[in-house]
Amino acid sequence: MSIVVSGISKNFGDFVALDDINLEVPRGGLTALLGPSGGGKSTLLRIIAGLEFPDRGEIRIEGKPATWLAPQKRSVGFVFQHYAAFKHLSVYRNVAFGLEIRKRPKAEIRSRVMELLELVHLENFADRLPSQLSGGQRQRMALARALAVQPEVLLLDEPFGALDAQVRKELRDWLRKLHDEVNVTTIFVTHDQEEALEVSDEIVVINNGRIEQTGSPTELYDHPANDFVMGFLGPVTRLDGRLIRPHDIEVLREATPGTTAATITRLLRVGFEVRAELRTETSEPWVQLTRGQAEDLELAPDGTVWLRTNHKATTLAAT
Repeated sequence: MSIVVSGISKNFGDFVALDDINLEVPRGGLTALLGPSGGGKSTLLRIIAGLEFPDRGEIRIEGKPATWLAPQKRSVGFVFQHYAAFKHLSVYRNVAFGLEIRKRPKAEIRSRVMELLELVHLENFADRLPSQLSGGQRQRMALARALAVQPEVLLLDEPFGALDAQVRKELRDWLRKLHDEVNVTTIFVTHDQEEALEVSDEIVVINNGRIEQTGSPTELYDHPANDFVMGFLGPVTRLDGRLIRPHDIEVLREATPGTTAATITRLLRVGFEVRAELRTETSEPWVQLTRGQAEDLELAPDGTVWLRTNHKATTLAAT
């Protein structure tokens, strides 16, 4: 099911949450709305869901006007950051809830719920209460509940934001596999650029209520439209007046044509990487190296090295 957003604007008092948003979400894709807190991501998602209404503009779902439709008439499943579970109901009843209020036959409900619990690897937890699950398990339950009514669009608002880093990593890998299995048009909100790059087919970068750029993860990472997109989709530093990825700076022991002299001010080991902080005459760049590269170069604080930009590097004029 495709979603078309045309000229959507939304104010909350004097605050401009969305300013003339135009977007087309392709059928069957997994699209990330990425940007800083307060940038407008969740407001746009809620307008698509029917939980908020725009001041101006139009939403069309599969070619049909949906701007003023109630949420239950949009065939949309919604998953919040904090699960919104019914605490007094079992996992089975939580997943079954949407089917029960639609008065589906009991046999159909049981078949659908057990199928979904198996899909999200919770078939052995059907009789437990939400409080007896881990955070990751509760979020998988929330996804199963959203999918139970067979929505044509699945909307996720910071679905893993309340979880620790390792569980987030596991769940986003699982979400990508789940999406490929159920093939439902999915939009998820995140401020985590790594999450967006790993999971999505398409990324929409939103800032201050406007879309900065839309494209595939590769397109946005390699060809950012501006310095905001470049800075939000991966680490950046400054060298010779330009923004550049720190892993795209080559470090040399001797001067060659086109290099810039730099003094090492600090070396920081971060897992398998080494972060070298440097100072040139005009800037203070940092460089991302492997441990092996740093050892081969025999880097040490206060030492002098020479820097040059990798010829395949993505750079932008710093502003």
